[in-house]
Amino acid sequence: MAYNLLKGKKGLIFGALNEDSIAWKVAQRAVEEGAEIVLTNTPVSIRMGTIDRLAEACNAIVVPADATSVSDLENLIDKTMEHFGGKFDFILHSIGMSLNVRKGRTYDDLDYDYLAKTLDISAISFHKVIQVARKKDALNDWASIVALSYIAAQRTLYGYNDMADAKALLESIARSFGYIYGREKHVRINTVSQSPTPTTAGKGVLGMSDLMDFADRTSPLGNATADDCAGYVLTLFSDLTRKVTMQNLFHDGGFSSMGMSRRAMKLYEKGLEVEYRDISKRE
Repeated sequence: MAYNLLKGKKGLIFGALNEDSIAWKVAQRAVEEGAEIVLTNTPVSIRMGTIDRLAEACNAIVVPADATSVSDLENLIDKTMEHFGGKFDFILHSIGMSLNVRKGRTYDDLDYDYLAKTLDISAISFHKVIQVARKKDALNDWASIVALSYIAAQRTLYGYNDMADAKALLESIARSFGYIYGREKHVRINTVSQSPTPTTAGKGVLGMSDLMDFADRTSPLGNATADDCAGYVLTLFSDLTRKVTMQNLFHDGGFSSMGMSRRAMKLYEKGLEVEYRDISKRE
């Protein structure tokens, strides 16, 4: 059901690769809610993915841009404003990648050149996007900027690797720039800490399927899907959340407030029973 939450609004969406992408779902839902959008991704991602199909369905244009390149971002913002005929109202930053994760380098054996790229792609690009948009005065008053984060920014989760550092930096940027942009133009900046989600990037995290199962067993409402996340992001783009800024908002079925659930405990108990039986056999 559509509510016309974004009627008359215009926005820029980073990171839609394919139908598994949260950004893809956000784009679809934004248009359903009355928004006009521009889509962007890196040239290689555009070639690898199916973003052109999304653009056609959403009556949107695709502007290639490397979010780590200031010159690319300047061109992107210019082209977006040209397409819309002026300023716009929201930005989604849905970008994350770790070469250390891709190459199987563990956190205690990081390649520091890879780490620098992880931070640049997954977090510093957020700063660059905001800085370019602000310098070009691209956003309307009371606009909304949202980036996707994960609870590994606050808690250690095995296998998430240097992406945890990137997400912590991402959330810090939202707070620091949220003050500046909010004071000047009432632009609000937030991060959404989503449940583990099987996106193309998420599937590369070590033990992702086990992590999703544990989070689902622990969360009283279960894991939030990409569709669920899209709906939540739209509320942050809407006028209903005008006074929400500089926040990291958990969208994870309650996982972030839990210690141990009964469902997870039962699975743990079964594991202990098997372990005890194995020990007894060896003795």
